[in-house]
Amino acid sequence: MSSTAPHVTGQDHVGADHLWSVDEHLEDILATVRPLEPIELHLLDAQGCVLVEDITVPVSLPPFDNSSMDGYAVRVADIAGASEEFPAALEVVGDVAAGQAELLHVGPGQAARIMTGAPLPPGAETVVPVEWTDGGLGEGPVRGMRARSLGPEGATGHVHVYRPAEARAHVRAKGSDVKAGDRALEAGTVLGPPQIALLAAIGRGTVRVRPRPRVVVLSTGSELVQPDTELGTGQIYDSNSFALTAAARDAGAIAYRVGAVADDAETLRSTIEDQLVRADLMVTTGGVSVGAYDVVKEALSHVGDEDEAGSGIDFRKLAMQPGKPQGFGSIGPDHTPLLALPGNPVSSYVSFELFVRPAIRTLMGLQDVHRPATRATLAAGKALTSPKGRRQFLRAGYADGKVTPVGGAGSHLVAALAHADALIVVPEDTESVEPGADVEVVLLGR
Repeated sequence: MSSTAPHVTGQDHVGADHLWSVDEHLEDILATVRPLEPIELHLLDAQGCVLVEDITVPVSLPPFDNSSMDGYAVRVADIAGASEEFPAALEVVGDVAAGQAELLHVGPGQAARIMTGAPLPPGAETVVPVEWTDGGLGEGPVRGMRARSLGPEGATGHVHVYRPAEARAHVRAKGSDVKAGDRALEAGTVLGPPQIALLAAIGRGTVRVRPRPRVVVLSTGSELVQPDTELGTGQIYDSNSFALTAAARDAGAIAYRVGAVADDAETLRSTIEDQLVRADLMVTTGGVSVGAYDVVKEALSHVGDEDEAGSGIDFRKLAMQPGKPQGFGSIGPDHTPLLALPGNPVSSYVSFELFVRPAIRTLMGLQDVHRPATRATLAAGKALTSPKGRRQFLRAGYADGKVTPVGGAGSHLVAALAHADALIVVPEDTESVEPGADVEVVLLGR
């Protein structure tokens, strides 16, 4: 299943030394990535997916008048003026339980013991909670009913009612939730637990949605080892693949993490080819800069489809910090989009937020693919500086309209990233932002 439109790489329309803006790179990605084709899924399989059609209610909810309380279904006139001193005494003609097919008829001077969710029986006009009665025991107000198996006599005899009730009190009217013909859900809705519940309640067992995109994440670097193993000389733990897999899942994707690949171009190409079978989008991290061991750039710079003009991976320099080196394009027989991110953990995560997350949301078929942004007051103790002509993104803590940086832009600082819930956006043409200034903030995790 192809998830990309024909892609024209950066080398085809700009010079190799062109410094791309953040917006140019993102626009190129979003112009290329297509929403996935809709499929029909069972309800639980559709959780997290996006509807592609409006859903109309076939049957009203509730489908009949029913009781919202455990109590007694009665006629209004029979309990008018009832009090603890002068209770209304009514004949109990039987039980009405939820799911009961045959209904009793409540006549003058009568009451039917009714359970929550049970249909209001013919003749009854209102429901009095059991706590307003003696429960048929003749010993004053009760707190509840005895189980039918323990006290079957409760369905007969007499009951004393100590309070009056208005017509249709404690009655959920037919169609009071939704009416037949109403629009239950709109196309574009993401199906969460409440939406799944509504679909089940109106009798829908399947629904047509765009599936959650499958995202394969792999990191590169011979120095990377897995957590829970002992570090050797010159080795570090692989955190990027865990961070980006978790981020992809948080964005709505089904994400698969691949163990770190050593700095060998042929091994990387083989690994990517093996993973394409389960990928709607591939994300790599590391190996995209200008070093002699930047394996992603070496392995993918000349990979393309001879039958598809412009296919392959374009490696670029962006006017941003962190995250200047980036790669984007398509690969494989289905032209699977691939985003190659830098290896610095903070650069990698910021790049994911700016470029990969919107791509995932586009594959899902969502209209709004961006994090919410707001304006905030910079509460830092010193000015923020940025290289002129380069947009800067800093991790920050956001609260009560104020934002405070929690780490510098160009370092690893994974610990600082763990405490950030926002990105401060410093415009490309800004060299310094003073404390107290109004700044743009992208809210993470929202």
